[in-house]
Amino acid sequence: MTLPELRQLRYFAAVAEHLSFTTAARELHLAQQSLSQQIAALERTVGARLFDRDTRGTRLTEPGRLFLAEARAVLAAAGRAVAVARRAESGELGRVRLGFLASVANYMLPLVVRAGREHLPDVELTTADLAIEPLVGGLRDGTIDLAFTRPPLVADLSTRTLAREPVCAVLPARHRLAGAAAIALADLADEPWVLTPRASWPPWHEKYDRDFAAAGFAPAVVHRAATVPNLLGLVAAGVGVTRLAASARTLRDTGVVFVPIAGDTAETVAAWRTLSPAAERLLELLTDLAARTDLTRAG
Repeated sequence: MTLPELRQLRYFAAVAEHLSFTTAARELHLAQQSLSQQIAALERTVGARLFDRDTRGTRLTEPGRLFLAEARAVLAAAGRAVAVARRAESGELGRVRLGFLASVANYMLPLVVRAGREHLPDVELTTADLAIEPLVGGLRDGTIDLAFTRPPLVADLSTRTLAREPVCAVLPARHRLAGAAAIALADLADEPWVLTPRASWPPWHEKYDRDFAAAGFAPAVVHRAATVPNLLGLVAAGVGVTRLAASARTLRDTGVVFVPIAGDTAETVAAWRTLSPAAERLLELLTDLAARTDLTRAG
């Protein structure tokens, strides 16, 4: 079945509104003959006479009257469709699937969701907190649009730094260095260490190796745990020491002490493979916020 074109529906509605081909043609900036030809073509497509024209003027036929209501509905729907597409292109409408490294979710997730809800209320946000490997996998396979994590990552992902914070030695509460204002990484050369598994994310552990080597030692790792809460629990139990971003202190407030490591910092980055307009809009909001706020303390 052949369907009318939108422009023909628009021409028909203009004639129906004015009941005058002359007035409608002037409003549409068309020659009256061209408008008459378009209406005739529409009537052939519909298979019904839509107007009666005689010396008394132009009138809608009964099929024309019923067709008008449907034509106006189609035109309104088309207008809404165009508006939706334009808002989506501008980033005001859409969906953004967010991934958070579990250890940064405690401060980044509330902040990101709050900014999205306040400034992009018609953008649907979904969230998940993940370990680093599935988070990177989600960015690569397109199931995550924008992630918040720590570098180093991988070459095929783009990143933008949103926050920097001190890195701390995490010590048992009664450790000999627990009262220090700051220490050097080399001060912990003889300590037992608890770290994440090397296989959890090789790029991180390659950086750790370089950092420890620069401090003049290789750590004696006595236990490995997959999550930051587990590492904190092991430190509180006196199993060993570890090294974490300062913001991790919000995950445990008993049994451990965070002591800054001089000159050591950690970054929180936004990471993506490709950005939808809505994800790009959200990222710009967060970039602006990061320029004015310590995001590690704002969540």
